[in-house]
Amino acid sequence: MNAQKRLLGLMGLVLAFFAAAATAQDAKREAQLRTVRGVVLDKKSETPIPAGVVFLKNTRTNAVRSYISDEAGNYRFSGLDPNADYEIHAEKDGAKSQTRTVSSFDSRKDIVLNLKIDKKKT
Repeated sequence: MNAQKRLLGLMGLVLAFFAAAATAQDAKREAQLRTVRGVVLDKKSETPIPAGVVFLKNTRTNAVRSYISDEAGNYRFSGLDPNADYEIHAEKDGAKSQTRTVSSFDSRKDIVLNLKIDKKKT
């Protein structure tokens, strides 16, 4: 019975060690991920555009994520792979911003890109 208690205690320590190691790995991976954020703006007046759709494309996998800008024109994509390149643009009412690139060579973890839409062009 005493040997069983020691074995169970040892197994608990081993499990705790692996759980701590996994948590440390997750934290390290999370610290390496990037965020791209900014504001969707009217190109001419520089005023924020609410409800603009921002598209973010991973150029390696071709996966596309979208975000609808809030009432202040803000958008945010987090948890991005630092080893991937991305293309990003915004659209509203048929008008589109210039497509910008986020390079894997850019080592910043928090990237701010304001996207300007020329509302007169369609």
